[in-house]
Order: sequence, then C-alpha cells, then structure tokens
Amino acid sequence: MDRVIEKKTWTVKKLLTIGITAAIILLIAGAYYFTSGKSKLNVETERITISEVSNGTFQEFIPVNGVVLPLTTIYLDASEGGRIEEKYVEDGALMKKGQPILRLSNSDLMMTMMSQQNTVYNTLTQMQINHNAALQNTVSKLNQMADVESQYKEAERIYKLDKHLYSQNVIGMQEFKQAENNYTYYQQKRTLTQQILQQDSVSRATQEAQDKRSFKGSQDALNIMQKKVSDLVVRSPIDGQLTSLDAEIGQNKHQGERLGQIDVTSGFKVRVDVDEHYISRIYIGLKGDFAFADTTYKLKITKVFTQVSNGKFQVDMLFEGPVPKGIRRGQTLQIRLALSDEKQALRLARGGFFQQTGGNWIFKLSADGKTAYKTDIQLGMYNPDYYEVLGGLKAGDKVITSSYETYGNNQELILNK
Repeated sequence: MDRVIEKKTWTVKKLLTIGITAAIILLIAGAYYFTSGKSKLNVETERITISEVSNGTFQEFIPVNGVVLPLTTIYLDASEGGRIEEKYVEDGALMKKGQPILRLSNSDLMMTMMSQQNTVYNTLTQMQINHNAALQNTVSKLNQMADVESQYKEAERIYKLDKHLYSQNVIGMQEFKQAENNYTYYQQKRTLTQQILQQDSVSRATQEAQDKRSFKGSQDALNIMQKKVSDLVVRSPIDGQLTSLDAEIGQNKHQGERLGQIDVTSGFKVRVDVDEHYISRIYIGLKGDFAFADTTYKLKITKVFTQVSNGKFQVDMLFEGPVPKGIRRGQTLQIRLALSDEKQALRLARGGFFQQTGGNWIFKLSADGKTAYKTDIQLGMYNPDYYEVLGGLKAGDKVITSSYETYGNNQELILNK
C-alpha cells in the first residue's frame, strides 16, 4: 500500500531565497536612508563669523587712492637748447611772473642772430640806395618834362602866329606847314613824356613797396632771433611755486627738454586712479569723501581721462566746500567714491562666503542657533562693508558670513560652542 508523502512548506532553498531578498531590501533601504537625508557637518562657532541682517543706510561706493596736486601746473621746457650758465633761484622758491629762473648760453644762436642783424642792415642800405636812385631818375625825367613843356609852348606860340599870318597871306604855305609840324611833334612828345613820368611814378612806388616788404621780413626774422636769444633766460610765466627744478650749472639742455614746473598755490585738486572695471560708471559730477584730521571733506569729479594704463584710468576731483588746512602737494588721500545715492536697504555684512556661493545662497541659523542650513538668497549692489539684500532674508536673520571653503557639499551645519 502506497503512503502519501507530506510536502514541506519551508524548504531550505525557499528560506535562503527569502533571506537574500530581505537582505537586498535592507541594503537598499539603508542606502536610501543614509543618502537621501541632508548631509551634516559639525563646526565650532569660535571659527566662524555670524552676522545679523539689518535695515540701514546703504550706498554703493568704491575705495580709491588720490594724490593731491596743485589746481594749475605750468611746465617749464627749454625753448632753446644750451648750456646752463647761471641759476637765480632754487627748487621750492616762490616766484613772481617774469622773474628769471636760470640762464642758458648758445653760441650758435648768437651767431645766427648777428648774421640776421647784418642782413637787416644790408637790406636797409640797399633800400636807401634804391630810393636815391629812383629819386634821381625821377628828377631827370622831371627835367626832361620841363624841357619838353617849354619846347611845346614855343612851338604852340609859333604855330598860332604863323596860322594868323598865313590867313593874311603874309607868309607862304611852306613856312606855315613847318610851324604846324613842329607843333604836332612837340605835342606828341609832351604826351609821351607825361606817360613816361607817370610810369616812373608807378615803378617807383612798386619798388619802394617791395623794399619795405623785404626790410619788414628781415626785421621780423631778426625779432624772432632776438626772442630766441631772450628765451635763453628762463622766466616764470605766472605767480607760483617752483617745483621739480632739474638744472645744474654746466649742464646741457636740449630744446624742449623739461626743466621744472610752476605750481599755482591758490588751490588744489586730487588726481584719482580708478580700476578700468568701473570706466562705464564713472562720469563728471560723481562725489566722494575722505577723512582728514577727524573731519570728513567732500570732493566732486570734474574731469575724466578715459585712457587706460596698467588696468586703471584717472579722474580729477575738486573740493566741495572747505579745503583741509595743512594739506600738501603729493599727499595721498583714501577716498570713498560714491557710485549711487544713499538709500534705506536691507544690508548684509560682506565676508568670505561670497567666494564659494557667488551670492546665490548662504547658511542661515535656525531659531535656536544650534544649526545652520542652506538658504537661497538674492543680492544687489555692494560696497566694501555691505551687500544689498534683495530677497531670501529678512531683518534680524543671522547668517554665517565667513568662508565656506571647508564645508564641501554639506547641506546643514551643527554649531558646537
């Protein structure tokens, strides 16, 4: 008789399959648990900077350095080259307009001036010779005119007389015709002599005009040479202070070489170097301020030099209001150059966090101050002290503003005191 064998419900193979499946499920669940949650990092509060977001006055500005310069500077260049023979003043002297500073010597220039003087004298002498010759020629022609006039009048008298006698049949036709021909001849000669005398007058006037122009040209050339020689004595063009004088006795200076400068002491301006990054935002009228002797003074841009050199361009600023007492030429000032007007805004202190976040997010502290978590933010303008907060934070929020370089990709910070 056959016996029914009872089938086992839990076989080894089935138990093994269930165990492996459970292990895989647990492994997946564990991986999900450990990877899907927020990664955390413990940080010491002593090593971070915590700042509070606040409302307050905000202005976009950049710190720049400016150098104090005289309001007006006149450069002294050698109009003519030469050897320095004498110095009348030293660097730093206060000058009056026209006061001599130094004297140069130039033998070539002196020889050229003497040659030009001889040219003027020769031109004047030739002019006098031409004048005397023209005068003598005119006198000769006037004498000829007087002779012709006398001969004409005599021929006219004889002609009129013979004409009367011929009409009375006192003289013959032959004698009358001779008198008539003589009269006609001297009449024509008189007219021709008058024309010659008139042409002589015009020629004489033309010659004198040419001589005057020639003399004036040589005289002007001499005046220029005399001016060049007088420029060998360098004089102050204005009232001011002589600075940067580069001249020693015996030194040779070429034409156009810089000798020094005269600074007008009636006022000052500030020459400022600005990074080329801001060239599109800098214009005449922008203002700035600086602290000097515990007092704040204001400046305004009056001129912009758009040429960029070594990554910077320059602007000139003038004082608005009083000028600091005791300020000196060449002094360096640290200026806050305003790029916007003052306004009320939500402010966040600047810090190293910006290098890692680009201002797109920040670690914001929880209400209890024990943790900090990533928060998306939006920043606007900035200055060396603050960022303008446009979104993501409110007044009173506390955030970490120090560097995030060691935080990696952690989403939450545990703050340990």
